[in-house]
Amino acid sequence: MEKVTEYFGSMVFDERVMKAMLSEKIYKSLKKTIDKGQPLQPDVADAVAAAMKDWAVEKGATHYTHWFQPMTGMTAEKHDSFISPAPDGRVIMEFSGKELIKGEPDASSFPSGGLRATFEARGYTAWDPTSYAFIKDGTLYIPTAFCSYGGEALDKKVPLLRSMEALNKQALRILKLLGTEASVVKSSVGPEQEYFLIPKELYDQREDLIMTGRTLFGSLPPKGQEMDDHYFGSIKPRVTEYMADLDKELWTLGILAKTKHNEVAPSQHELAPIYKTTNIAADHNQLTMEIMKKVALRHGLVCLLHEKPFKGVNGSGKHNNWSISTDKGENLLSPGKEPHENVRFLLFLTAVIKAVDEYQDLLRLSVATAGNDHRLGANEAPPAVISIFLGDELNAVVESLENDAPYEGTKKLVMKLGAEVLPELRKDSTDRNRTSPFAFTGNKFEFRMLGSSNSISCANIHLNAAVAESLRQFADVLENADDLDKAIHDLIKENLKAHKRIIFNGNGYDDSWIAEAEKRGLSNLRTTADCMPKICDPKNVEMLTRHGIFTEAEIFSRRDIMLDNYVKTVNIEAMTMLDMARTQILPAISAFAAGKASGIVSVQQAVPGAHCEYEKRIVERLSGITDEMDDAVNVLAEKDNKLKEIEDVMEQANFVRDEVIPAMDALRSLADEAEAMTAKESWPFPTYDKLLFGV
Repeated sequence: MEKVTEYFGSMVFDERVMKAMLSEKIYKSLKKTIDKGQPLQPDVADAVAAAMKDWAVEKGATHYTHWFQPMTGMTAEKHDSFISPAPDGRVIMEFSGKELIKGEPDASSFPSGGLRATFEARGYTAWDPTSYAFIKDGTLYIPTAFCSYGGEALDKKVPLLRSMEALNKQALRILKLLGTEASVVKSSVGPEQEYFLIPKELYDQREDLIMTGRTLFGSLPPKGQEMDDHYFGSIKPRVTEYMADLDKELWTLGILAKTKHNEVAPSQHELAPIYKTTNIAADHNQLTMEIMKKVALRHGLVCLLHEKPFKGVNGSGKHNNWSISTDKGENLLSPGKEPHENVRFLLFLTAVIKAVDEYQDLLRLSVATAGNDHRLGANEAPPAVISIFLGDELNAVVESLENDAPYEGTKKLVMKLGAEVLPELRKDSTDRNRTSPFAFTGNKFEFRMLGSSNSISCANIHLNAAVAESLRQFADVLENADDLDKAIHDLIKENLKAHKRIIFNGNGYDDSWIAEAEKRGLSNLRTTADCMPKICDPKNVEMLTRHGIFTEAEIFSRRDIMLDNYVKTVNIEAMTMLDMARTQILPAISAFAAGKASGIVSVQQAVPGAHCEYEKRIVERLSGITDEMDDAVNVLAEKDNKLKEIEDVMEQANFVRDEVIPAMDALRSLADEAEAMTAKESWPFPTYDKLLFGV
């Protein structure tokens, strides 16, 4: 059996391969580009391209592709072979530095939010040397950025890299003042990925799952997740085989898949990786989602990454564990043994608190999608209101700083479990809070609002940018201070007092918190239509352009792209509902009711005087439901037609929120009621009990 240590990263052009295949001079120059951001020299690009090609061909690759992340939320790729004609009529395998660093995909067919017209087709992909190339399915994949002919960012990688540079620049200013040696500061992320697995033969019978990734109809089964028996439960053999196959594929590509377990809902699971630099983590997460789906099909399964594939059942999120560290390996969010005396930690902690409070709208909109709107605020996800959980120890530190009071500390406890054979456990200084959208968990913050299908780039772009802005303001003050120690003390105290409204250590699921949040002045942006326009608010435009994260045109384009995606997603769902209701559900209900009615006649002929009250009630109610469903179908169709007449994307989004989605909910409610009254063999597609318990 192969050892993991032998095949891990075997399909990655990583540092081991670079050292072996590049000259020392070329390797050192490339490392300066990767680590320090120094410009890539043409001779270095040519040498790296030649080495990449030789390595890839030896591994069986015949093609290469510039792999990029347009604003579709997916990845994109165009494959070219290495072959070039030889004078003797044969071919040779070639790959130049120019082909490595630059590609030219069509830029007119990807979402641009008005940055490009249909006839303006030229776009460019540019090699991101900080993210390793890899081989998949016989092709060398080169991670790249994607921009238009005019230089506008048309992807998620360019602004993510810009945000990382902004954070690095401002963090180094603070570290210089504090006397901390560092030449680079990077954010790192470990995104925990939740997903569902269902049998493919059942998936293929559900038009809604095929078209939208979620069930648009379905009543709850007798048993769901209420027994809490699936969470961390024994993993079924079929799923175990899938997870083992998935791990091997991920490890081969150098993806640090670490943890796997059953999640709360039946058929729901989670995979968690080890932390990586943010842009690499984003690339790896996109790959992980793709490979999850591919491997599932090999096992006769379908991997669902929709945020809410089953109504009334735990949805799937993606927990974005974020921290910042120096090139010396120092985690700037590590409190140490005495957090109240750790000035550097307190300064960076305060910067994060300030950033989250001032730019809560940006963080909320960074996770906004039609799918995630179904999840946020439900009993398994944080509410749509942004808040920060610090825990008991840090909360006590914050209060002591705010009030200039002595910090008395929290007692370090050892738990004795009452059985001599069990070891004593040192109790952590604070509990965890899974209801918090943004929770401190020891040396990092866990941003829990991301949806399972989200690219992590969006959330980290805005998080990096917001923290960079806080650090910029802090540095501007401290660089001009006469007494640095006093200035730091005053800065921390003033900002903790000004932004303490964002700190909440209680139950985020409690309705009373929503009321309390409103009193505090926190925003509650419940839907994509509510929050996406906020990216164009003057304060957000000013901050994002100041740090070079986006141009103003790029900001407005992203608003329009995301709103357009929201509208189109819901429109596809509405059209699918109409088709299923008209061609599957209504005919099935009518046929079942007619069969019951015929049965009543037959029984009463055979048994004169038989009442058949049960059958009569079923027929009467199902007959009423079909009439009501027909009306609901017509209402939804009218709403959908009206939507197509609206031209402005913001008006479309508001109409979807206020008119189309309520009409969809009304239609579903009737269909789900009918399902509960109709014999299973008469229902036209697999029901929740089969979908959730079929693996």
